[in-house]
Amino acid sequence: MKQKKNIRWGVFLIPWLLSFSAILLNFISGKAFNSVIMTMTNFILDKFSWLFTIMSFVCVVLIVVAYFTPFGNVRIGGRKARPILKQSNYVWIVLCTIMAAGILLWACAEPMNHYYNPPAHIEPESPEAITFLMKNIFLEWTFTPMCIYGMPAILFAFLFYNAKKDYSIGTMLYPALPYNRAKKFSPAVDMLCLFGLVCGMAASMGSAVFLVSDGLDSLTGGVIKSGAVTWIVIGVAIVAMFVLSAVSGVTKGIRILSTLNSRIYMALGAFVFLFGPTVYILNLTSETFGAYLSDFIGISLHMSAADGDGWAMWWPVFYWCNWMAWMAVTSTFLGRISKGYTVKEIIRVCVIIPSLFSVVWLGLFSSSALYYELNGVGINKAMTEIGTAAATYETLKQMPLSVITIAVFLLIVLVSFVTASDSNTNAMSGLCTSGLTTDDQESPTWLKVIWGATIGTMCIVFILAFRTTDSLKYLSNLGGFPIVFLLILISISFIKVMKNPAKYDTFKEDYDEMGKPIPSKRLKSEEESDK
Repeated sequence: MKQKKNIRWGVFLIPWLLSFSAILLNFISGKAFNSVIMTMTNFILDKFSWLFTIMSFVCVVLIVVAYFTPFGNVRIGGRKARPILKQSNYVWIVLCTIMAAGILLWACAEPMNHYYNPPAHIEPESPEAITFLMKNIFLEWTFTPMCIYGMPAILFAFLFYNAKKDYSIGTMLYPALPYNRAKKFSPAVDMLCLFGLVCGMAASMGSAVFLVSDGLDSLTGGVIKSGAVTWIVIGVAIVAMFVLSAVSGVTKGIRILSTLNSRIYMALGAFVFLFGPTVYILNLTSETFGAYLSDFIGISLHMSAADGDGWAMWWPVFYWCNWMAWMAVTSTFLGRISKGYTVKEIIRVCVIIPSLFSVVWLGLFSSSALYYELNGVGINKAMTEIGTAAATYETLKQMPLSVITIAVFLLIVLVSFVTASDSNTNAMSGLCTSGLTTDDQESPTWLKVIWGATIGTMCIVFILAFRTTDSLKYLSNLGGFPIVFLLILISISFIKVMKNPAKYDTFKEDYDEMGKPIPSKRLKSEEESDK
């Protein structure tokens, strides 16, 4: 018998009203609003950089420990649980959910920033600057952010499916806190996380809008100009696409889009490898990825204290704050689709595979952009004069069939954001709904529509007002500030569960007399069984 579903009106209305207020305040006095948000962000990053840095590193440590301890053999949903998704679809959905449009925008643009404006102890435009920038890009886009997502995702999956706790972010506070207390704080935690994610998604959508708009401008030779009308049309189209996909459910729209997008990713990556500066890509990627692994602990904890230039505050720490703003809600979605897989399998799919994919993608595009810049193409000049997205398009123009590759890249941007957004819209709507169970996890359609429309409206209003999404990024980072404290409690919960999963697991038969999980074989997925 299905449990009755009810709307958690407080959890829904308060974040929605805060989002609406941000839109309204922007209309009343956009510049003043922007100034206040920037001031608050500056304060947070200046005073708490150390906390964001340490907690991001803690996530990495916990994932490594979990993989090599008996906890890694725990199967989400019990030994008899069938996965919701077959492994290939599971991989594609996770990959596309995590990647979104950010890595597509910054893979070519960020090297330019770091090459010409590195930390104070590194000479600009030097070989040392190249090595440093590649190490830093690998740091910001590979294993660390995936661990920030992966650790809470595992915890949520275990507590929801194995411990039979509520579908809520606040659930992850247990067992760090007594369950009744964790349940009491749960609505406030969900509200906070929802608002942070709305801002983050709106900012990410802005990146997608600018990428597509600038790409169409480049592709058509200025026939379709990048401007207000184009931004609105693209924004409306993106919202319509990801809302329709979200409404169709996780096993339909999201699965289809992620599978399609992964194949396009691989095709474009193969093209860049074959027709780009192949030898330079192989040499630089191998050399700098090795340096990244060798210096991992040092660069992970770098906070520019010795330099005193605040560089780390506006690059890796800014990213950690933003990743954390997304973490809470995204991890519930990743945990939701992880049923039937062991903790080790989840780590491989949610952490290792996306990280290695990012290494390859960054190696291809960041190395190519640097190569062409060093050979006088003017990638940085184009980015400075036109906008951040121009770095990518100028890089692709140096290869054959640029009209086709730019068109393919635009398709990747569009589908990537749609896939990431519909997964998060599903998760957001789920958090606003009580009565979701392990067998019935779909929230009302109208919630998905409202959240999609709200995100789209925020994005369009802010980019029309400022021609940028900086204000939204700062708002998102404000949302990431309280999340770092939440992450401390989540880490404590994770450690307790990892040390003694049998204590919290309702599937007591899955453990031996010593309380260690009994290894088990993965069953056929629901997708495969239904065929």
